[in-house]
Amino acid sequence: MPYDNPLLEKSLKFASRIVKLYQYLLKEKHESIISKQIIRSGTSIGANANEAIYGISKADFIAKLQISLKETAETEYWLRIAEYRKAEG
Repeated sequence: MPYDNPLLEKSLKFASRIVKLYQYLLKEKHESIISKQIIRSGTSIGANANEAIYGISKADFIAKLQISLKETAETEYWLRIAEYRKAEG
């Protein structure tokens, strides 16, 4: 695995933070629905980026990165919902 790849390094750090957020939401806030969505999409970003590195063609590489981008957008959405719910009280 190319460890000097900034995308893979950043997505790994992000996934680690997402796991911590998941644990916090589940344990402290008893929030299971949003936390499950956040962990699925947030950890999928790096998984798809990592899989893209091993794509069998340029098209496969691009497709995996596009999926990673979509997962990023989905994660952003769930994080916004979590933030909105926090603001609501």
